[in-house]
Amino acid sequence: MTWFMVAVVVVVAAAGLLRWRRPAWYWLTFGVFVATVRVLVRYASVMDACGLTVPPSRWRLALARVANRPVPDSRIPRILRLRPTRTGLVLRLKLRPGQDAFDVSAATDRLRHSFGMYGVTSREVRSGVVEVRMTGYDVLKQVQMPAKTEERPMRVPVALREDGSVHYRDYRAVPHGLTLGATESGKSVYQRNLVAGLAPMDVALVGIDCKQGVELFPLARRFSALADNPDTALELLEALVSHMEEVYQLIRAEQRISVAVPDAEIAADIWDLPADLRPVPVVVLVDEVAELALFASKEEEKRRDRIITALVRLAQLGRAAGIYLEICGQRFGSELGKGITMLRAQLTGRTAHRVNDETSANMAFGDISPDAVLAAIQIPAETRGIAIAGDSTGGWHRIRAPHTSLRQAVNICNKYADHTPDVPALEAYRPAVAVLASARVPLSKTAPATA
Repeated sequence: MTWFMVAVVVVVAAAGLLRWRRPAWYWLTFGVFVATVRVLVRYASVMDACGLTVPPSRWRLALARVANRPVPDSRIPRILRLRPTRTGLVLRLKLRPGQDAFDVSAATDRLRHSFGMYGVTSREVRSGVVEVRMTGYDVLKQVQMPAKTEERPMRVPVALREDGSVHYRDYRAVPHGLTLGATESGKSVYQRNLVAGLAPMDVALVGIDCKQGVELFPLARRFSALADNPDTALELLEALVSHMEEVYQLIRAEQRISVAVPDAEIAADIWDLPADLRPVPVVVLVDEVAELALFASKEEEKRRDRIITALVRLAQLGRAAGIYLEICGQRFGSELGKGITMLRAQLTGRTAHRVNDETSANMAFGDISPDAVLAAIQIPAETRGIAIAGDSTGGWHRIRAPHTSLRQAVNICNKYADHTPDVPALEAYRPAVAVLASARVPLSKTAPATA
């Protein structure tokens, strides 16, 4: 008994230490078993306490009355599947007649307390079937992306959601996106993860970084075109518009619509073209959109109007031509001038990091979901990288991208530099990467030495 008690104490101490220092390891070793047993043992009583039961049907009551048996108990949702994951448990439930998926969604906070889990979310899989995802620990405290993710064209894993699932940036499903965030909110790290995820793919990256290129130019080996000032950005965007028109002419030439052509073979965008004729898709990353929209003179105002017009045309027409926009900024409101709200309406994917005021959050989610606005303004300043991601459907998730340093992003871009495609329309804006290491730009003039 002495050795048995010592072993028990050692195991309990190890479990407590893992739970404190390495919650992910604790979950995989001890937590998943304890949580599974707790959910199965408490399930019936928890469902009853949370009001997720329905009274027995009339025929069961009549049968009990005829057979002189006790009144049957209320019925609880039936468990279809209980699956452990690397971050928690996934519980799939079959609802009883009269129940709704909203009933489970409204009870998620009570389920979290009752089952002793860190977080609980729910979603409707199909009519009458609800999936409840439970996390055993704070997965956003130290983000660890899974080793294997789903690989699809133009689909990039960029962050981890609070329910433990991977958040993807799918350009074919959501062509254009908007990323907002205050200074030091983690917006640049999110952008680096996006570039690092796109680097291995057959895609042309186009960057517009009007902060003299300090964010995107270190990644220049993987970019097909870069602009570091508004004048070059205007020329680059108009070149993209011309490229888009050429792609549409190619699609028109290959459609060849006739009675004999099946509907599935009629080309309406680049993804319907044969692989040997398909133009390379283009992802345009704008680091700070306000630098393109601000002006201080009449000439700058004319340039600004042409830039916004080009961006709006790319947002409205670029999807079928394989041109996707990823626009970042600290604010994106109507104070930036005419055409800005029209451009924002075309940006379906919305991601908001910590913002300085509620108005900035409304710029991202005010026309989508009031709950997402409230969640965005509640992001604390000390949790850099946490963001709210939503789309035009009204759904939103709390996400956090893994920390990727600029050095790591540069190494990935250099590794896949041979994947950089040559786009003839953008050749004039191809960044020059052969820069001498000894070159320095003086920040101030040195005074001559005096005797």
